[in-house]
This record gives sequence, structure tokens and C-alpha cells, in this order.
Amino acid sequence: MSHSQGNSIEPFSEQEHRGDTDIDKKPKNRRPANTAFRQQRLKAWQPILTPKSVLPLFFIVGVIFAPIGGLLLWASSTVQELVIDYSDCKDATTDAVSIPDDKFKYTFKSSFDQRPSWQRFRNDNGEDHCRLMFDIPDTIGPPVFMYYRLTNFYQNHRRYVKSLDMDQLKGKAVKNATINGGSCDPLKLDENGKAYYPCGLIANSMFNDTINNPILVNGRGGDPETYNMTKKGIAWDSDKELIKKTEYEPGAVVPPPNWRERYPNYDSGIPNLHEDEDFMVWMRTAALPTFSKLSRRNDNESMQSGRYRLDIKDPFPVTDYGGTKSILISTRSVLGGRNPFMGIAYVVVGGVCVLLGAMFTIAHLVRPSSAIATGRDDRNGAHSR
Repeated sequence: MSHSQGNSIEPFSEQEHRGDTDIDKKPKNRRPANTAFRQQRLKAWQPILTPKSVLPLFFIVGVIFAPIGGLLLWASSTVQELVIDYSDCKDATTDAVSIPDDKFKYTFKSSFDQRPSWQRFRNDNGEDHCRLMFDIPDTIGPPVFMYYRLTNFYQNHRRYVKSLDMDQLKGKAVKNATINGGSCDPLKLDENGKAYYPCGLIANSMFNDTINNPILVNGRGGDPETYNMTKKGIAWDSDKELIKKTEYEPGAVVPPPNWRERYPNYDSGIPNLHEDEDFMVWMRTAALPTFSKLSRRNDNESMQSGRYRLDIKDPFPVTDYGGTKSILISTRSVLGGRNPFMGIAYVVVGGVCVLLGAMFTIAHLVRPSSAIATGRDDRNGAHSR
């Protein structure tokens, strides 16, 4: 009996449920809520541009920007610098020859007594060097800065920028397996499975020309005098805080391929990158393919005028990829190094604003009624809206 009662009740409950469902169904309304925000009825302010409000703005911008640009240009012009492109010095002879005009430029108050020259020579250790001879016509500094400048070198390439391991740079002894699965591709492990330290493309491509101190060949009393410049203080403080001495044990890692001449064997000792400010400067990648990086500085002594000799061990290749490398000796102003671009940009913007302001003023004076009518039409349109 219970079974038959269950069958009689079940159809009734399903029908009742279906009827309730049909009753609950209501058409959906897609209309946004009737609020000021949802219906776009919020109060708004729309400026009405008239000659009376626009013309003074042009002149104000011009009066402000033009003097700022002139100040920037003046500050840039006070910087004295010498730039010598020594990319082709590898082809020079053992006799000193004048450097071509397109390979150097200078901005000094006085002119050169002699043109710059270069030659090849071997030192006492049999190492091949490029020797540059140049004039400093005016006493400069302090401070005096020495940079190296590279062109057509894309440090901003995505794969290049990512090719490093931050934990390694922070001094941690990262395991070989972690390096192999990290971002140092394609320079992770050597053929024996040991990790490179430091790994990655940035470290391996580090600029490795050795630039010595300039020597004043005709110093006081006619004796050569070395103008001592230091590598201390060329890196940012933030980089010094980031890059620490490694915890790797000697023999646990190997030098990158391009470091083997400088550090042939890590078994006897691993370089302390916390003290290598040249490395820190290089690891801060440049945004443009032409860049200058600080190599040496002297903040205490002036660089006397005279004829200087600068010896450079120059194995870093640049002609293979169509680039150049230069040495740059420079002072600075209160606004930084020599860069007239910002000054020119400010002067151009200020001049264009003044010119446009003058043109619109003349047009307004010649046909004032049309301008006023246009302004009224704009106001009427705004009120109607």
C-alpha cells in the first residue's frame, strides 16, 4: 500500500513544483538604475575657449619656457669635454699618427696646440696597447670625470636585460640546478655542469678595456706627471647595497667565457664583486644603444693644461657589430654634464608658443567680431547641452 501511495503523490508534487517555477519567472530588465551616475546626469564643467582666456596662456608659457631653455643651454655650454673615438686604434702603427677629424671632438675655451694622435705599443709584459696623445688646452675641474662611450650596443634588448640571477649578485650560493632552471640563459652552466659566476649575458659582455691614468708628458719642470683618477665612487649607492660578496666556495663555480683571461682560475679565489664598481656600473643597463658609463673620477685636483698620454689595453670588440668605443674626459655644471637637448627643447616650445600667441592676437585684432561670435556660439551650445 505504501508503494502505491508513493506513486500517487509523486506526480502531484512534480506538477506543483513546475507550476511554482513558471509563476516565479519574470522578464529581466536591462535598464540601468535611475541614478545620476548611471544615467550620466552628474554635474560637469566644460571650459569655453575664448581669445581672452587662450592668448595670455600662450604668452605665459613662452615667457616661462624660453628663459629656462636659455639657462639650460648656458649651463651645458660651460661643460668642457674631450671625446676620442679609438675604435680603429687597433689598426694603428707603432709610429704616432694624427687621428682623423671625424674621430674626435672637443669643447674648450681655447683651441688645441696639437692634434690628437694614436699609436700601438707593447708594454714590459708584452701586452698590446693603444696610446692616445691629446691636448687639454685649459685647466679644468675639479671634479673631472672619465667615461667610456659605446654606440650601437643594445643593452635594452629584452633577452639581454633578463639574463642575470639576482640571488647570485646578492651573494647567495645558488645551487647549480637552480641556475640551470633560472633566467641566465644562455650562459648558465659550463660543460661540466658548474654554474657561471656571475651568470648571464650582461656580466659576460662586460666592457673589459683597461684604461690607465692620464699622464701629463710636459708637467712641471718638464717631467711627466700622472693625473691620478680613482674608481671609488663611480657606482650608485643602491648598487653597492645590492651586490654583495659571494658565499660560493673556491672551485664551486667557474668564470664566464669572457672573464677567463682576467680570472683564469676560480679555484684560487673568486672575485669580490662587492668591491668591483666597474662591474656595478656595467650591470645597470642603458636604455639607448648609445651610452656613456663612468670609469674614473677625480674630485679633488684640477687637470692642468698640457699634452697628455693615455694608454688603453683595448680587447673589447666593437667593429664586429658596427659599433664604436670612445674615451670621454669631461667636467660638469650645476645641472649635470653636457647635454643641450633639454635647453633646445625648452627654447623651441617657448618660441612656438610666443609665435602662435602673436599670430592669434593679430587674427583677433583683424577680425574680432568673428571670434566673439564663435565664442557665443560655443557658449550657447554648451548651455543647450
